[in-house]
Amino acid sequence: MPKTSGSGRIFKNPVLEKLTRTHIAAPLVAFSAVSTYLLYQAVVAKGIGGLQVLVWFLGGLLLYSLVEYIMHRFVFHMPETTPARKKFVYTAHGVHHDFPRDKDRLAMPVPVSLALSAILFFVFRFAMGDFVYAFLPGILMGYASYLWVHYMVHAFQPPKNAFKIWWVHHGIHHYKQPHRAFGVSTPLWDIIFGTMPEQQK
Repeated sequence: MPKTSGSGRIFKNPVLEKLTRTHIAAPLVAFSAVSTYLLYQAVVAKGIGGLQVLVWFLGGLLLYSLVEYIMHRFVFHMPETTPARKKFVYTAHGVHHDFPRDKDRLAMPVPVSLALSAILFFVFRFAMGDFVYAFLPGILMGYASYLWVHYMVHAFQPPKNAFKIWWVHHGIHHYKQPHRAFGVSTPLWDIIFGTMPEQQK
């Protein structure tokens, strides 16, 4: 059963253990700044029109939400059929399921996520040219929105408005049906792929 308080340990080495912890503000600030810079470059330096920027940005958001769903469902919840898989799943995600209230384990370390972002920039620039300046910010802000929603769900009480949908959806994943409700930033792909929570009596 998930713990309502406390924190799990991933590494015995205290330095490595410290590096697994990230304050939620750090990635939110970093990706907002990077996205703003890239969008500025798209409009001012590359001369991409506003409508094109919006379409590519929304495309990045949509792609991020799909990748989020796929990673959560098929990577972080892969069958633990070997000791190596079991170790990977626990390190990447299982510790979060054991200690869902641990606020410092809700985001990937910023240096790691920025390095991945740099790789994505060059990959997408090769594929789509200057449109990467509008497309990648959509992905990065999709990730930032995931982080913010995820943090709010685990750190705050459910609100009494429409945003409660996210709390209920993710809460079902954690506490009732861990093999359903994989979408965090949106339930869209759960609806499309048939992994919405089952109705319980």
